Amino acid sequence: MTAPNSAERKACWDARDRLWKCLDDNQDKAESCQKFQSEFEANCPAQWVKYFTKRRDFLKFKEKMEKDSFTPAEGPRQPS
Repeated sequence: MTAPNSAERKACWDARDRLWKCLDDNQDKAESCQKFQSEFEANCPAQWVKYFTKRRDFLKFKEKMEKDSFTPAEGPRQPS
């Protein structure tokens, strides 16, 4: 597989951005954004689709943790 050229990368990123906007506008209801999902998959290499999907999940998780004032658990106590 050859690396996408700049026009192909832009088409992929634009498709990703349209899908993510649709998901944000529709509260992550994938069925409402099927057209954008198909366009995203058609314009991006499969590895990129997988990466961007995981990236979105991570960013949403991180946003939720920050919003809910998540405090990490304390680690094991060090001996004094």
